[in-house]
Amino acid sequence: ARSRTVGELLAPTAPFDKKCGRENWTVAFAPDGSYLAWSQGHRIVKLVPWAQCLSNFLLHGTKNGANPVGTRLPRQNSEGGQKNKPCEHVIDCGDIVWSLAFGSSVPEKRSRCVNIEWHRFKFGQDQLLLATGLNNGRIKIWDVYTGKLLLNLMDHTEVVRDLTFAPDGSLILVSASRDKTLRVWDLKDDGNMMKVLRGHQNWVYGCAFSPDSSILCSVGASKAVFLWDMDKYSMLRKLEGHHNDVVACDFSPDGALLATASYDTRVYIWDPHIGVILMEFGHLFPAPTPIFAGGANDRWVRAVSFSHDGLHVASLADDKMVRFWRIDEEYPVQVAPLNNGLCCTFSTDGSVLAAGQDGSVHFWATPRQVASLQHLCRVAIRRVMPTRLVRNLPIPAKVVEFLCYQI
Repeated sequence: ARSRTVGELLAPTAPFDKKCGRENWTVAFAPDGSYLAWSQGHRIVKLVPWAQCLSNFLLHGTKNGANPVGTRLPRQNSEGGQKNKPCEHVIDCGDIVWSLAFGSSVPEKRSRCVNIEWHRFKFGQDQLLLATGLNNGRIKIWDVYTGKLLLNLMDHTEVVRDLTFAPDGSLILVSASRDKTLRVWDLKDDGNMMKVLRGHQNWVYGCAFSPDSSILCSVGASKAVFLWDMDKYSMLRKLEGHHNDVVACDFSPDGALLATASYDTRVYIWDPHIGVILMEFGHLFPAPTPIFAGGANDRWVRAVSFSHDGLHVASLADDKMVRFWRIDEEYPVQVAPLNNGLCCTFSTDGSVLAAGQDGSVHFWATPRQVASLQHLCRVAIRRVMPTRLVRNLPIPAKVVEFLCYQI
């Protein structure tokens, strides 16, 4: 089935604008769904109110749905008021932007920082931050509502390829870099760098937190997939199975599954708790034979994202296709065309997939279906129980297999 196009945001181009440098390597939605951000290339990040984007797509067709500068949209904050109203921002980051991530503060969650006596920045419950990873190794932290620069983090020595905030609202930020390291930052402690995670022998391409913030997955060159214990800042295990560079990863909403995308033309769905591959989604048919297991460079998978229903996965490949997969089916349930796709992510409510290419963003409606009561129960159980505990439950073997996503 063909996926329905929702809209697209096209980057402005000058008559002599070089295509090189306009790549959109990253696109992200704010945790509360208020903003969409993407890198337009040439140092520029665009921030637009997401609800206004959707309204403009419906009113004016699919193209150039960006909000006019200065147009404002009411936002419900955590206290039910309207102190902050999303408005459009254009941020010049000073260098090519490779990665970005939104982070929000939840005051009842205690920070893991050591120095809690005095801080320059007091992050309240209504704070929304944007972290941008740059070509020169710097990470800049911005206030989303004002567009002002708050922090400039400068420990990496190479491109900051990916960024991810802990979902627990602690404002713990992890950065993945071409300098072969991951660095852990505490933004509540004025951007203090807490830890350097070493283990990758080559470039680190991406990283993702588990939903409970206890595990970090990092992927990179040399077929590397690492899982880290974020309480002890130690390596849990290394997942082996890919035949080429692994470039993207994402956890399912219950943390029971992990999707990884590789240049070997495959997406693997793992059980991260025991390191077993549960499902393989191939992008080259027939699949590469063992001698050519590294894949074909016109089928390299560039990005992968888990939907919020826990049933679907989206992938982008160099064969100019976006694919939507069900975790229990071998073939895509929907497809859509996209040239030079580089990144993708689902909207906060899971209804739209955003994919970036040369400075622009394209949007598709995602496969929608009512999840079964069985699946909802499985998600509820797996949010709090790892595979080891599920296997010890005094229940029938078939139920255990279902809870472990093995049937």
